[in-house]
Amino acid sequence: MSKVKVTDVILRDAHQSLIATRMRTEDMLPICEKLDRVGFWSLEVWGGATFDACVRFLKEDPWARLRQLKAALPNTRLQMLLRGQNLLGYRHYADDVVSAFVQKAADNGIDVFRVFDALNDLRNLETAMKAVKKAGKHAQGCICYTTSPVHTLELYVKQAKALKDMGADSIAIKDMAGLLTPYVTYDLVKAIKAAVDLPLFIHSHATAGLAAQCQLKAIEAGAEHIDTAISAFAWGTSHPATESQVAALKGTEWDTGLDLELLSEIAAYFREVRKKYHQFESEFTKEDVSVQINQVPGGMMSNLANQLKEQNALDRMREVFAEIPRVREDLGFPPLVTPSSQIVGTQAVLNVLTGERYKTITNEVRRYLQGAYGLPPADVNASLRKQAVGDLPLIEGRPADLLTPEMDQLREAIGSLATSDEDVLTYAMFQDIGKQFLEERAAGTLVPEKLLPEAKAGRPVDEGVATEFLIDVHGETYEVAITGVGGKESGKRRFYLTLDGVPEEVVFEPRNLYKSEGSKGRGHVSAPGHVTTTMPGNIVDVLVKVGDKVNAGQAVLITEAMKMETEIQATIAGEVKSVYVTKGDRVTPGEVLIEIE
Repeated sequence: MSKVKVTDVILRDAHQSLIATRMRTEDMLPICEKLDRVGFWSLEVWGGATFDACVRFLKEDPWARLRQLKAALPNTRLQMLLRGQNLLGYRHYADDVVSAFVQKAADNGIDVFRVFDALNDLRNLETAMKAVKKAGKHAQGCICYTTSPVHTLELYVKQAKALKDMGADSIAIKDMAGLLTPYVTYDLVKAIKAAVDLPLFIHSHATAGLAAQCQLKAIEAGAEHIDTAISAFAWGTSHPATESQVAALKGTEWDTGLDLELLSEIAAYFREVRKKYHQFESEFTKEDVSVQINQVPGGMMSNLANQLKEQNALDRMREVFAEIPRVREDLGFPPLVTPSSQIVGTQAVLNVLTGERYKTITNEVRRYLQGAYGLPPADVNASLRKQAVGDLPLIEGRPADLLTPEMDQLREAIGSLATSDEDVLTYAMFQDIGKQFLEERAAGTLVPEKLLPEAKAGRPVDEGVATEFLIDVHGETYEVAITGVGGKESGKRRFYLTLDGVPEEVVFEPRNLYKSEGSKGRGHVSAPGHVTTTMPGNIVDVLVKVGDKVNAGQAVLITEAMKMETEIQATIAGEVKSVYVTKGDRVTPGEVLIEIE
């Protein structure tokens, strides 16, 4: 058998799984010369959540990142993860957008497209796979691995055959949650290799601590390719360490031939880089075999922790983990991979934080239950579907067949803010966030998310004189440094809570001084006709105006939290007397957003 070939995910999935996709291009480029010398089969550098994170948080042009990496890595294939008809967003796009995106990704530097669908509905891969082949690039068909009563060996073999018939140049088994076990992996690889004569890639997260063993059994069964991560960003919810797998195979018939000394130099560089992003680290990205129960994938684990942290509810993570399998069963056992992981995860968070299952249902769950994402692997909960969808017709064909071409409309809508087709596609992926990014770029006001300085022996990291305290809370000891430094607004004070040497910045704002930016001030809910939100978020749309007559349960607002949209409904029937919010406002539970009498 030929040597095993390695795809390293350090520049995409590794930091997506451990630090919420926050690594910046400036920390990638200095090491590219050494990465390019290693001899990887490919480097995964784009796709997944990187596009979103670049635009939303880092204020970087993701297309510029790709071009910079292509120039810095001239001898290595560049690979991306593409969500089929979802591309890099959270909905299905029209076929013309999918084709345009693939072509532009190829033009800007992508050589290998790993194409998957969150439901393994292969109808959702057809357009993207054809576009990759048309662009003359490597089309890798992907099977998302999960476990459920309907996910059998026979089903996965059938899917592999269908991917070959679709024109796949290779096949990847994508074990995003670390659910594979070694001997199951062996049987799965054996079965697929017996049925399909294509190169086979094993992508398995180390969440359960089993991925390295799974890869070795896969190699024994005939797999030719493995995905790994440089050790500085390996293990836990990431992937087996590149150096460890190279060492394990050294001197065998599967020897990778990669240089351990060079890999060690690269790892030393990334160990220093990782320290910059300590604020995104989480205890929930370590190995935990309970993933075999909750099935939360690596990237989802990191982002869930960060999102709950933003909601001041990180202590409820275990409740969310317990709720996720229940939501997943209600939705017909979808594999938990973007966007289904986000759909299931956010609904589970809502169920926990609101205290009532499905009291609030996200618009994405409604669309999913209607069939807008494709065919679920198993039957969904009929009563939940009725609650969410009502009497709306269900979509039974390929969802994208219902979409009309979009590119011309998108170009017209974004206008002169787009200076290239790439800009139009950025707007297409995330219209509000994309437009904001392009506006800020045009105005020269792009400001990336702040990185906190590294902690030094538990001392405060901000300027100014600090008073330090030790505070005991329920048996836990915290160091608190109050700097006395205020925010821009009157009444705010900043302090740093330090646990295990890592500072967390907190800004306190007295409630009686609170005034929402862009509003006339909002009171606290005190009457039946007061409409509020169940979670902190942003206003995406205001659906009513003063004087409108509304029915109880009618949607009056759309909010966005954790990248998912939710309808806010009228609490009573009556007339809209006041609207205290506009599109883009930040809102919190308990505030009066609309008043109905």
